[in-house]
Amino acid sequence: MIRVAAVGDIHLGPGSAGVLRPAFDTLGDCADVLLLAGDLTRHGTREEARVVAEEVAGLPVPVVAVLGNHDYQSDQPDLVARELAAEGVHVLEGDGVTFDVRGVTVGVAGTKGFGGGFAGRSATEFGEPEMKAFIRYSRACADGLGRSLRELRTRGCALRVALTHFSPVPDTLAGEPPEIYPFLGSYLLAEAIDDSGADLAVHGHAHLGTEHGMTGGGVRVRNVAMPVIDRAFAVYHLSPPTD
Repeated sequence: MIRVAAVGDIHLGPGSAGVLRPAFDTLGDCADVLLLAGDLTRHGTREEARVVAEEVAGLPVPVVAVLGNHDYQSDQPDLVARELAAEGVHVLEGDGVTFDVRGVTVGVAGTKGFGGGFAGRSATEFGEPEMKAFIRYSRACADGLGRSLRELRTRGCALRVALTHFSPVPDTLAGEPPEIYPFLGSYLLAEAIDDSGADLAVHGHAHLGTEHGMTGGGVRVRNVAMPVIDRAFAVYHLSPPTD
């Protein structure tokens, strides 16, 4: 059994340094990897990113992250990612990483993702240049996720996890105002997950949403925004395939 710990939307800053570290220090007893599903900072500053980096530095399990919209707020996501990477965090955007967990190869593919809405009520690449650019960006994020998941399969991963900030499905948005669903996720992410295959999809962003959902293709989706799971992290169990 592979144990995946995950949390998003921790929104750390200088005033919250150390608040999650006691819980994170227990990960070696209950998890094999920690996934951070974006919105790790409040305003995407280098100072805030340093707080996050120190919170997860030297943990007993690998740490994998994607950035969220808050981490882009100060227009320096590269600096945020650099601070995290300096402490060994694998920051993903359209790529993946693998780990050997007790002889099982586990892969994580990640992208921030973007909005656009869901089947029947989604935006399209039509009209003004601004609208076309919006959806093209969302599609590019989804394409990167799908490509990374396929690459993980070719690398022999027995288990694959899709890590995003924006949601791939509307299920896990239940509780949010329906009017803002298009700004919380995109069906393109779910299409990429189903087309390329995954054993679990993890996202954040929807603070008022619901933890449990599923893609149309049957992949489990979990909203791990901290206000939703109401704890430092949730742990999900994945069973490696048997011959």
